[in-house]
Amino acid sequence: MTLLKSALAALAFSLASPAFAAEDVTITDAYARMMPGSKAGAAFFVIENHSDTDDRLVAVASDAAMKVELHTHQQAADGTMQMIHVEEGFAVPAGGAHTLARGGDHVMFMGLQGERGATVTVTLTFEHAGDMTVEIPVDNDR
Repeated sequence: MTLLKSALAALAFSLASPAFAAEDVTITDAYARMMPGSKAGAAFFVIENHSDTDDRLVAVASDAAMKVELHTHQQAADGTMQMIHVEEGFAVPAGGAHTLARGGDHVMFMGLQGERGATVTVTLTFEHAGDMTVEIPVDNDR
């Protein structure tokens, strides 16, 4: 019986953990741009870290595209701006925020798939807060 109680306690803790993560990290002002006929799109939002520990957005996933990555813009030697994959993710300081915005850091969708609805489901993975699934409204006018 002790093994059963331990297993149930572990299961209860694992199910409760995402709720704690949701309290520590919040996503605000989220929107995505996915133009009709385009095979690429992007999402933008503000990550707010309400905890006392620095965190980092390290990965992103979505069924909306064949490939989803964290990207930023960087100026090349010839002066042109290029989008690059940010493998280390985006730091979010304790008690602070990190903004993903057009012309800067963003979530990049490559190889958009299926119907484009009013929202896109995205799973954000944080180094400390864990996984967070968010529904991001598609707004091509922003």
